[in-house]
Amino acid sequence: MRAVSTLSVVVLASAGIGHAVISSLDAGIARVDAFKDMRNRPRAGHGTNILLVGTDGRDKISEQERRRYRLGGAPCHCTDTMMIVHVSENRERATVVSLPRDSYAEVPAHTDSGKEHPPHPIKLNAAYAEGGPQLTIRTVENMTHVKIDHYLEVDFTSFMKTVDVLGGVNVCTTTPLKDSFAGLDLTPGTHLLNGGQALQYVRARHVDGASDLGRMKRQQRFLAALIQRATSSGVLLNPMRFRDVTRAVLGSVRADEGFGTDELLDLGRAMRNFSPSSSEFTTVPIGQINYAVKGIGSTLKWDQTKADQLFTALRDDKPLTVDQPQRAQVRVQPPAPVDVDPRQIRVQVENGTAAAGLAKRVDAALAGTGFATTHLPVTAAGHVPRTVISYDPRWNRSARALAAALPGAGLRAVPGQGPLLKVVAGADFKDVHKVHFEDPAQPQQAPVRGNEVVCSGR
Repeated sequence: MRAVSTLSVVVLASAGIGHAVISSLDAGIARVDAFKDMRNRPRAGHGTNILLVGTDGRDKISEQERRRYRLGGAPCHCTDTMMIVHVSENRERATVVSLPRDSYAEVPAHTDSGKEHPPHPIKLNAAYAEGGPQLTIRTVENMTHVKIDHYLEVDFTSFMKTVDVLGGVNVCTTTPLKDSFAGLDLTPGTHLLNGGQALQYVRARHVDGASDLGRMKRQQRFLAALIQRATSSGVLLNPMRFRDVTRAVLGSVRADEGFGTDELLDLGRAMRNFSPSSSEFTTVPIGQINYAVKGIGSTLKWDQTKADQLFTALRDDKPLTVDQPQRAQVRVQPPAPVDVDPRQIRVQVENGTAAAGLAKRVDAALAGTGFATTHLPVTAAGHVPRTVISYDPRWNRSARALAAALPGAGLRAVPGQGPLLKVVAGADFKDVHKVHFEDPAQPQQAPVRGNEVVCSGR
């Protein structure tokens, strides 16, 4: 997820800042010889491929911040996030492909401190701990057959600084997001997150059953939101603010020796019109969840046929998403993802207002989006100002799914109520939001545009 911050630096360069300013920024980037003595590499394709690596480094974070944002424990000195960012040859499109940290991988033969190591299986994120940036790049190239042109590495500090100097980043959720391990606790709605809160958002792995794959979706949504913030905040129009912002960020970035002043300036100028709508996000297709490997444990095995198609498109510089015909400027809210099939959720609707027929309308609307309603709406006792969902805590996931269909509704735990959920439609009721069931064991992997996953109009 720290890879997010490095891409934002590239976006920030799009103001066409002068060569002298960029040169001063270039001097602050730590360098790594990421491509030393590499041979038998994939053929070069069209466009530019950047491997963005986020490590768990936290040396520059204060003890107070570590406690506040649940960053305790020693770092594992491995990659926490890995993405390939492909910038099209015409500089009009960027494609971001997330590579799951637990992907089954085979590192190529290599020599470390004079000792030769034969090829062997690992989890992808362990390549960094074993052989640093060079082995990480070689492993990714062997798996994807995509030639990596540049390497950029960031840590916790860089990520937090990027968000803070931009004044925070907006994220929105239709369901509560809670992860006691990461310290994340967001109610449904839109939230302006500071650097530490944003780190909790993109690190959380215990929000739902999707674990790392669910986390990558949030990272992609956050990256799109961060791009929107960077391109709309005025930073790109103010050379001095641009300089101050990027200086704060680049102090925690490492890059390959070839990614210097000219490359940053050229890429920045070419991407001055970069926006969420010109970006694409996807995750490498997964063929098998919990693929057990002796001595390694549970891994994610790629769907090789679909992965080959994805990386062929990258090499050939082809977009992953298709432009839709222009229509009237009406924004349609996409269905909210839920992790319980609505057909398995029984719902009783009650009318808590004086409006005749409200419970019947709500019942029909919920049934229309897939919920197993009783079709026997009733009238509640008294006037209810706010819509409330009553549920047995044992069915809390079902309650969260129903809450996604009723944005703004309150949740009231009623131990012993059983599997039937009860909705009292209050005076604040407006409409039912469509939901879409996403099985955590079979996450959706279709590419999306950045403007499709950022908060709208808030």
